[in-house]
Amino acid sequence: MIVFRFALLALITGLGSWASADDEKPPAQRYQACLSEVEKFPKDAFEDAIQWAREGGGGPAEHCAASALMALGLHADAAKRLEAVALSEKKGARLKANILAQAGEAWLLANNATRAEAVATTALKLMPKATALLIVRARARAERGDYVGAKADLNIALLETPGHPDALAFRAAAFRFLNDRAAARADTDAALAHDPGHPEALLERGILKRLAGDTNGARADWIKLLEVAPETGTADAARTNLEKMDVKK
Repeated sequence: MIVFRFALLALITGLGSWASADDEKPPAQRYQACLSEVEKFPKDAFEDAIQWAREGGGGPAEHCAASALMALGLHADAAKRLEAVALSEKKGARLKANILAQAGEAWLLANNATRAEAVATTALKLMPKATALLIVRARARAERGDYVGAKADLNIALLETPGHPDALAFRAAAFRFLNDRAAARADTDAALAHDPGHPEALLERGILKRLAGDTNGARADWIKLLEVAPETGTADAARTNLEKMDVKK
C-alpha cells in the first residue's frame, strides 16, 4: 500500500475546515507547503511542523508532523499523533473520521492490527459505511485472521462504491483464505479492469495463478507489480513469492 493513500482524504477535507480567509498567512497555504516538504524531506518537514505547532499551528501542524513520521517509517508514533489530532479536532465528524482512517493505516503499517481495527470501528461510528474506513477495518480483520469479518466489511464498501479496486483486491484475498478461488479470481480481474497496475490485485492474481498451476502467469503478474510499485510492501511480497517459486522449480 502507498503510505499516504488516505492522507489525501484529510487533506482535501481539512483544507476547507482549517483554512481561514482572515489570516495574514492562510493555514492552508502553510499546510500545503508542509505536506509537499514531507514528500521530499520528511525529517525537515517534521521539524518545521513541530515549530509551527509551537507557534499555534494546531491541527494542520500536528497532522503534517504525523505525515512526516509516516514517511520516516515511524508508523506507531505517527498513529499515536494522528489519534491525538483526531481527538482534539472539533470542526466536523468527517475530518475526524478521515484522520482516524490514517491512524488505522499507520497502525497496520506498525503491525498492530488490533489497534487498527479499534480505530477504524471508532471512525465508522462517525461516518457509517465510509468506504475508506471499511477497507482499513477489513485489512485489520484479515491481519487478525477474521476473513469472514473482512469480507463483510468489503461487501458493504463495494455496495457503497461499486468497482472500488482496493476493496475488490482485498476481498479477493479474503475469498482465497475462505477457499473460494473462483470468487477471488473474479474480484482480482474486476480490480485490474478498473486499474491495470493495481499492486494488491496483481499480487493476489499472481498467487491465484500459482495455486492453479499457471507459474508463467503468476510470474508475469508479479514482475508487472515490481515494475509499477517497486518500493512497496506489496512488491516485497511479490519478490518473496518469485524466490519461493524459483527455488521450488
